[in-house]
Amino acid sequence: MKRADVAELAGSCGLGAWTAFGVLTMVVVGHDGIPLFADSDLLQWSAAHRPDVALAFARGLTATGTGAVPFALAALAGVIAGRTLRQRALAVALCLGCLGAGQGLRYAVMALVARPRPPLTDWKTHASGWAFPSGHTTTAALTAGLLIIAVHVRDPRGRTPFTLVIGGWGALVGLTRVYLGVHWFTDVVGGWLFALGWLGACLCAVACWLPERWAPGTKDADRAREQRENHDHASDDPGRRGRSRPA
Repeated sequence: MKRADVAELAGSCGLGAWTAFGVLTMVVVGHDGIPLFADSDLLQWSAAHRPDVALAFARGLTATGTGAVPFALAALAGVIAGRTLRQRALAVALCLGCLGAGQGLRYAVMALVARPRPPLTDWKTHASGWAFPSGHTTTAALTAGLLIIAVHVRDPRGRTPFTLVIGGWGALVGLTRVYLGVHWFTDVVGGWLFALGWLGACLCAVACWLPERWAPGTKDADRAREQRENHDHASDDPGRRGRSRPA
């Protein structure tokens, strides 16, 4: 896919996600943070279905959505995306920058919305701060998105299974927040929409403004490099330009 097409697709997806996130945010604020839609029903169902094994699994999985793990995975995404050492270094910096800036913007939104969490009696893990959008959900979704983009940039065989596994992890981390009673479901939906919008904006910016020679994993850049090398060799050898050597 051409970079212009990537920029257009990423920009469209990002704009759609931001629009949906804005609408959901206004609904949350307009209702003073009270539960919406199926929030209460899903929380009640979770509280009634918490065997010890499921709780242990949910706690282990939710722990991967915060701390050093997402940043390590974001750096791995940069390593996967790049083909040369220079491309990998830049891709790692871009991925970490995307995740870090997204975290900062999310904190600002949480402070502005200031939505309370579900009742403390339903909590089955530690949590802090405001509820909307869910931090673990946003972080995991951003990280999963970066990994999926990296896999598609490299275009390996069998990328569909990788995409499903990575995407499933990102989605499940968000769902564990509801299951463990520390977030409403609309907090999780807000986190998914926020992550998609931010990823779309970052990918669109990279596709539009990053110079071709720095683009990580792009086949066009590799092809252009090969053409330049062939041209240089042809200039050194007059016989390759269709003219005979001087007598």
